[in-house]
Amino acid sequence: MKGFDPRFADLPDYILKITHEIWEERRLRTLDHYYAPDIPMRFPAGIVHGNRGTIDGTLATLAEFPDRRLLGEDVIWSGDEEAGFLSSHRLVTTGTHLGHGAFGKPTGRSFVIRAIADCAAKDGTIYDEWLIRDASGIVRQLGKDPKRFAAKQIAREGGPGKAARPFAPADDIPGGYASRGNDNEWGARLASILTRIMDKDIAVIRAEYDRAVRTEHPGARGGWSWDFAEFEWMNLRTAFPSATFAIHHVIGRSDPAQPHRAAVRWSLDGRHDGFGDFGPPTGAPVHVMGITHAEFGPWGLRREFTLFDEIAIWKQILLHQGDK
Repeated sequence: MKGFDPRFADLPDYILKITHEIWEERRLRTLDHYYAPDIPMRFPAGIVHGNRGTIDGTLATLAEFPDRRLLGEDVIWSGDEEAGFLSSHRLVTTGTHLGHGAFGKPTGRSFVIRAIADCAAKDGTIYDEWLIRDASGIVRQLGKDPKRFAAKQIAREGGPGKAARPFAPADDIPGGYASRGNDNEWGARLASILTRIMDKDIAVIRAEYDRAVRTEHPGARGGWSWDFAEFEWMNLRTAFPSATFAIHHVIGRSDPAQPHRAAVRWSLDGRHDGFGDFGPPTGAPVHVMGITHAEFGPWGLRREFTLFDEIAIWKQILLHQGDK
């Protein structure tokens, strides 16, 4: 790969190795080399501009969860060395709450969640990123309630007038990555499924999903077969029935020794005008940043991994109520 250290065999090898170096070998200063100095990192909780904030955030997380591990589950990628690459990296991340930090006083409890990072890279440097962690999965496993956690977060940050606002498209900073992915049947198939779900055509799940499908959703929730997938997607869409669904990036791949896979980054923009996982309607304006990974088999979609940040959603709802 042009511009990358020759010790990296390909893009997945690069992503997996540098993640291990940064987090598990504690080589935080390598971020000065691997990340562009002015990189925008978009989280559902907000946007961080520049690798200095990335280093500080990584250090704080390691201090709170000193045994944190990031296990690379898959890297679904597109692009080439001339135009640049986009890596959609799904991780299983674990840790024990032994230090003070964003999740409060140490509880001694452990967690297992997923995260997905979409990273744009060229010439050996990551220069644009979108990252979603299952924050409510951590909160629940530490024995806390997501809504109450978001309320305490707002109070700790100085109340509704001063608290940091979750990410919204109006806050975005151009990072230089402009591609929308690749042209592949598996990416197109997942994009079509998600579009139909968001169009409230829930029958698509039984039509396109394997009957033995395993679905993983935020809150560290997972389940088997069609019923679980239907329940999860209906609860999200019911909370924001008039919100606009948009697809921002689509990758499909068929690689040796791998199932057909796809990665889609998407969003919902609108108001909290329905019932669902987020309580009675409040009318709050909400932006939901989401990423879905899928694996396909002979009987349809057999593994689905979807992430969005329930804490960031609760925070938007509570900030709206506090602004009244």
